[in-house]
Amino acid sequence: MPAFLLQNAGVKKLQAKGKGQEFMSKMEEIKKLCEEKQIRMIDFKMTDIDGRWRHITIPVERFGENTFTYGIGFDGSNYGYAPIEKSDMVFLPDPDTAYVDPFATVPTLTMCGNVCTIGKGENKPFDQYPKNVSLRAVEYMKESGIADRMVIGPEFEFYLFDSARYEVSPHQCGYRIDTKQADWNSSLDTPGNNGYEVPYKGGYHVAAPQDVGYDLRSRMCMMMEDWGIKVKYHHHEVGGPGQMEIEVELADMPAMADNTMIIKYIIKNMAAQEGKTATFLPKPIYKEAGNGMHVHMLLFKDGKPLFYDENGYSGLSKTAHYFIGGLLKHIASLCAFTNPSTNSFKRLVPGYEAPVTIGYATSNRSAVIRIPAYAKSPETKRFELRNPDATANPYYAYAAILMAGLDGIENRIDPAENGWGPYDFNLYTLSEEEQKKIKGLPKSLGEALDALEADHDYLTKGGVFPQRLIDVWVARKRDELREMEQIPNPAEFKKYYDL
Repeated sequence: MPAFLLQNAGVKKLQAKGKGQEFMSKMEEIKKLCEEKQIRMIDFKMTDIDGRWRHITIPVERFGENTFTYGIGFDGSNYGYAPIEKSDMVFLPDPDTAYVDPFATVPTLTMCGNVCTIGKGENKPFDQYPKNVSLRAVEYMKESGIADRMVIGPEFEFYLFDSARYEVSPHQCGYRIDTKQADWNSSLDTPGNNGYEVPYKGGYHVAAPQDVGYDLRSRMCMMMEDWGIKVKYHHHEVGGPGQMEIEVELADMPAMADNTMIIKYIIKNMAAQEGKTATFLPKPIYKEAGNGMHVHMLLFKDGKPLFYDENGYSGLSKTAHYFIGGLLKHIASLCAFTNPSTNSFKRLVPGYEAPVTIGYATSNRSAVIRIPAYAKSPETKRFELRNPDATANPYYAYAAILMAGLDGIENRIDPAENGWGPYDFNLYTLSEEEQKKIKGLPKSLGEALDALEADHDYLTKGGVFPQRLIDVWVARKRDELREMEQIPNPAEFKKYYDL
């Protein structure tokens, strides 16, 4: 299914049909839509290497068949992909992704698509482009004969603040965030919050009037539904100073990568319209719950679910266990794509329902893989990977998860035989001696990058992740890491200033 729909325009969803008469029919529908909605601009959204949307916009008068045939040229080096001497690339829009952008004042039709390198003859899909990596991972899965669908469902956690300010300069460095519902705004030295503060780590499922984001979340979810993304539910999360969660229904992996970009776009823009600010930063508040992006997953083949076995541990099949084994074997290197920021590892610490150990269990949030006890039917039996966060490029992260799991199935990696569980007890309460026996997740971005350099053959199989992409990714993240390590922070002043 396409990620974007034409539902909000009253136009039936366009089906992928090729470039003959049926393609012309698509063009006619888009032209009709533009006339009905008085569209003045056509906007093209592309994903850079870090997972941010970038865009370029043309007047509707410049839009036509040639746009789909010859595309829009751009400089790929500014997106983080290509060297400057080979940076000319072409963006080819996908008409099936057309949607009237709800945040544009000037009536604007927006589209996503794909990126190609420019050749002497036909242009070729660029193998490092995030969308292409996710599509190639699915192709590899089908070629392996293991499955033909990967279905996933992320949980989107974010903080909703009234304001956020930060500065990094030679003479001062710091940040300040605020939200009316926070317990610090109940003090006598603040304007106050009428006593309806949310306690420290006490936000889970609080109701109005404490839950000041309730109505805004509902409107976010309504817009997601209009955009073709099915929402499971939303609620206030554990973090007292405005932590929110929106969980969506399961969908095919490449489409969910598209949807992840749309969801973040909707949440951040709707917050801005309300005079607020939303962040997916994994650990924006010291000593409060962090933002994860737990990913639920299962495989299908010929319409049949592959992860269910009523006689297996927690109702999971051997195939599911092998998939888990692959994830756990490669989890350290996976973190380089699923947790690609220095801030990511400030979340992955004990005491905040975040995973810190390499293991699996049923209904246990301290293990990196949790099997939900409530998912009992064959079509819903699944598990979730709890370490990812939304600083990840979703196309790379989801593709890497799939490749690790497939490697586990291909090599029959049994998690129990490797000593990774099941851990059906609270891992935080183990003695220090017992905890030392259990392997932990990387404690820093540097450790994750070390692991990726040493363990990435499972990613490059079938040409899914080009070696060039791995090399570029590691080099970019090493540069980020060096930069962050060189910047003094306020906590260092407090700790060491008087020594």
